[in-house]
Amino acid sequence: MAKRENDSISIQDLMKSFIKENNLTKGMQKIKVEETWTKMMGPGVATHTTSVRLQNKTLIIQLSSSVLREELSYGKDKIIKMMNEELGEEVIGKLMLV
Repeated sequence: MAKRENDSISIQDLMKSFIKENNLTKGMQKIKVEETWTKMMGPGVATHTTSVRLQNKTLIIQLSSSVLREELSYGKDKIIKMMNEELGEEVIGKLMLV
């Protein structure tokens, strides 16, 4: 019997290489940004969020509450910093609340 070589690769590393080879990085970032917004802001803000989009390092959040939009506008820099820390890289450069 032939001896097997044990070149084990983790699934995480395999998925990263697949995403990179197939140019899926931007799409995966967009999905991760949406999930991170809901996680970081909590259910109260998530219920008033109608749309989360990432376009050219600009995070565009559409909210159904003008009061919440005004409140969140005071902490834009903090939100950007928290989101980038959670994502593990500098994905967001600007935050627009509409």
